[in-house]
Amino acid sequence: MSPITQPSKSDRSQKVRGRSGQALIEFALVAVMLMVMLFAIIDFSRIILIHQVMINVSREGGNLISRGTDMTNAINALIVSAQPLDINTHGCIILSAVFNNSGTCTISAQQKTGGIVATSKVGPLGATGGAVHLPNPQLPQTNQTLWVSEVFYSFTPVTPVGKLLGITLPRTNYDAAYF
Repeated sequence: MSPITQPSKSDRSQKVRGRSGQALIEFALVAVMLMVMLFAIIDFSRIILIHQVMINVSREGGNLISRGTDMTNAINALIVSAQPLDINTHGCIILSAVFNNSGTCTISAQQKTGGIVATSKVGPLGATGGAVHLPNPQLPQTNQTLWVSEVFYSFTPVTPVGKLLGITLPRTNYDAAYF
């Protein structure tokens, strides 16, 4: 029977040094992937938050003006409730009243505020007939008013992940509510 020989200290230290170099390279690759995932999560989470706040603001705006709140007061209330969004710098709110006068829809009132240039997708103030764009041509019914609240917000990513991956997130987000 032959005696079992133990590797010398120098042999063990060379193997450990070789493994530590391999571990460093593996860590660097995994760390880069984790950073890209973290940046993507940050930007996608921000855009989801922005869109959810926009949905809430548009619904609240439509609800306020349909209940008879003055458009100026409604817009001021919406700017406050839109936090954490900065409507005065990066957004725009447009409130419109669309009246159906015996089958002809007319935008009878419209008010706009915000820091970005945006035009109503429903139509400009005073637009009639085919110039008024509504999701359902049967709304509003004859001699009724449809209240529309539109919210625009410009999104700027805070991380470079979109450029790295070649993904373009929407720059201007839009939501509307009809009451």
